[in-house]
Amino acid sequence: MALIYSEKAAKMLLEKGIKPSPIRLKVLTFLLKNPTHPTADEIYQELQKEILTLSKTSVYNALSLFLRLNLVKSVNIDEKETRYDANIEEHGHFQCLSCKQIYDFFHVPRLEEKEELNDFMIKEKRYYYYGLCPECQQKEENNEKFNWNKNS
Repeated sequence: MALIYSEKAAKMLLEKGIKPSPIRLKVLTFLLKNPTHPTADEIYQELQKEILTLSKTSVYNALSLFLRLNLVKSVNIDEKETRYDANIEEHGHFQCLSCKQIYDFFHVPRLEEKEELNDFMIKEKRYYYYGLCPECQQKEENNEKFNWNKNS
């Protein structure tokens, strides 16, 4: 399965005219295999296990190149850190306020149809939602029941 991601990464790089160096291949393959919206530091921490000489600068340089050529998108749902997404199709992100997990969703509003935007050129759209994921909702409900029973 890893070979499939690696081959896809190599093809994506070559289609953009980028030399598929080992580090670029590893970074893009990691993003394709891990649609968890990792940070540059998370990518570095994981890849350093395989490439002992890897530097954070190399990871940032690869990500910067990928962003410039629209191979990945940055996800700034949390203002403290930038995350990266190899899914460049139009979609939104939901972040659970409890566990901080980020989820993709694909039904996004069509703002282009709004008359107020007729004179504007839209270059990028971002859809961020915040709330509780089903698992954290369940935990919260269980905690409330426990606390209610405890206080009874």
